[in-house]
Amino acid sequence: MRCGGRRRAAVAAALAWLCGAGLIATGPAVGSGAGRQAGPVAQMLMVLGIDGFRPDYLDTADVPALRGLAARGVRAAGLIPPFPSKTFPSFITIATGLVPAHHGILNNTMDDPAIPVRFRLSDHEGRSDPRWWLGEPVWVTAERQGVRAAGMFWPGDDVEIQGRRPSDWTAFDQDLPHDTRVDRVLDWLSRPAGTRPRLMMLYFDLVDTASHTFGPHSREALAAAAAADRLVARLLAGVAARGFTASTNVVVVSDHGMAETSPDRVVVLDDYLDLSAVDVIETGPSVRLQPKRVPALSPAGREAWARRTFAALDGRHPRLRVYRGNRLPARFRYTGSVRIPPIIGLADDGWLVQTREQRDRWLARGGGARGEHGFDPALPSMHGVFVAAGPAFREGVRLPAFESRHAYELFCRVLGIRPSKNDGDPAVTRPALAGVPGR
Repeated sequence: MRCGGRRRAAVAAALAWLCGAGLIATGPAVGSGAGRQAGPVAQMLMVLGIDGFRPDYLDTADVPALRGLAARGVRAAGLIPPFPSKTFPSFITIATGLVPAHHGILNNTMDDPAIPVRFRLSDHEGRSDPRWWLGEPVWVTAERQGVRAAGMFWPGDDVEIQGRRPSDWTAFDQDLPHDTRVDRVLDWLSRPAGTRPRLMMLYFDLVDTASHTFGPHSREALAAAAAADRLVARLLAGVAARGFTASTNVVVVSDHGMAETSPDRVVVLDDYLDLSAVDVIETGPSVRLQPKRVPALSPAGREAWARRTFAALDGRHPRLRVYRGNRLPARFRYTGSVRIPPIIGLADDGWLVQTREQRDRWLARGGGARGEHGFDPALPSMHGVFVAAGPAFREGVRLPAFESRHAYELFCRVLGIRPSKNDGDPAVTRPALAGVPGR
């Protein structure tokens, strides 16, 4: 009778949450109820990372599941990414509480003189070298303290960091259907208590893909946001079907926002530099330059190259700010690493730095608007989303925009684990929290 009473109470709580969030109509019934809890369960944490999801999509897109979560939990005005506002640096900051200069992933593309292979997102083997990864992600923090963790495509969860990976992880496969990703997480949830993760981290890329291709305000981007919302609804319905609503905390974040760009707003790099002597690491909202490695330059030669290149670019275009490597504004907290190239340029919001060849290819394809990120993280267009609900969170709370480096402390607090050294401040997210386990 007691066990049945607890189950009825859990189902009632789940139905109340679904009704309040408007999910009964939108969330499919996932699972048959196998793996329902039969007694008290330690609080679990699901962190959903939706790449490129802007906070204004909560108001402009068809996202009833996310709006329901926000209404019954916590919503921030925005989640401010680190510099640069790029996918890997930002998601690793969320996971570690460290700014990129401290966690080591300073850009989606970067070099380190001690590592022979350039870090590129497309090169899984090269980017999996543990020497790139200097910070401790929350899944490593959890596993070290006996809390089982699982990752579904969260950046870095497939890399051995400090000798550890999550207990459950899957090599990234962009072709794996998003519904399948959700169902795999629900399969983890259906396990017996001894092998069920308490921390689950899940990544979706569909909004970022649509926004890059069509622009952040396009019908396609809004449709992708709605599709992401249906995945959230599917996950929450599966949690409820398994009887875990009362013990599950859900946090939805994004790594950055997105700004609309146009070929009419391009700084053409060739107009100012002879690119035959330049290694162009990256173009776009920011440009990263270093001298070509062959022939190798002495330190004095590298410094002379940097001075000449800076002089050729500085003040030459009103929409481009240029910096010497480790001399970016202090608010970026982006200094002290050999992975920072000697020249970094940062375009104004909605502008790009490209080579002439890149700009001409864009025009040849029709020259339509598209979306980009990597701009100054203080810009509202670069802010991500933060929504959280569950037993650890207060209801109906609105927070001001806050920097994503503070999320790691929040995750540790919800899980009741001791955080590793980080750049976050637990006081920033304390107003979001209800009763949670102490540390």
